[in-house]
Amino acid sequence: MRNVDFSPLYRSAIGFDRMASLLDAMTTSEQKQPSYPPYDIELTGEDNYRITMAVAGFEESELDIQLEQNRLTVTGRKAEEKGETQYLHRGIAARNFERRFQLADHVKVTDAKLANGLLHIELVREIPEAMKPRKIEISSGSLLQHEEAEKKSDSEAA
Repeated sequence: MRNVDFSPLYRSAIGFDRMASLLDAMTTSEQKQPSYPPYDIELTGEDNYRITMAVAGFEESELDIQLEQNRLTVTGRKAEEKGETQYLHRGIAARNFERRFQLADHVKVTDAKLANGLLHIELVREIPEAMKPRKIEISSGSLLQHEEAEKKSDSEAA
């Protein structure tokens, strides 16, 4: 069992409480999360990801994908079987499931496909222009000249 103390983070960092809460929630829910259905998470490009889930036996109408506040939820609900089927061995797990994935900020779901019993969910991280790194030009001249130029432009504006 893993216990992590985030109190040093709360004492020295401001605005990271959401991240600490998220990490805390993930460590506690990790123990409760069922292992069915199996899945892979792939990095397919610099900012592209793919979640592949093995959902053999499920039809498109029995699967539901929801995205709400950076939480991706994939749910599978099998329709009730009609008729009396007597199984001698039942090894294909076609039970209902709900799998949750916490997405980082600016990660969006772009596509979902069901093929050969695998559900592929495509994701992309789209960082807004305002958050991308930008180059700051360095002006030449002394600080005194810069302050005088600002005062001159302020007096002209008035």
